[in-house]
Amino acid sequence: MEVVFSERFKKDYANLPRETKQALDKALKFFLANPCHPSLRTRKLPNTSIWYTRLTRGYRFTFELYREIAVLRRVGTHPILDKERKIAR
Repeated sequence: MEVVFSERFKKDYANLPRETKQALDKALKFFLANPCHPSLRTRKLPNTSIWYTRLTRGYRFTFELYREIAVLRRVGTHPILDKERKIAR
């Protein structure tokens, strides 16, 4: 699977604490091997084409799938899911 980082994702990543960046790097390794790896707890936002994955207890990243391409949209604390829902409507 190919991964594409949105500009928003890159900006979000730059503002993450160091420990969260490390957790994201580890999660991306699992994600590339299997986007539905049990430790990621991958779920779909209801009524959208956006998926999200757990990094830590308080951090998530969102993505959309287009065939063999995953576009990483946002990364941050849990409230980013609410923002993504609003954008998708």
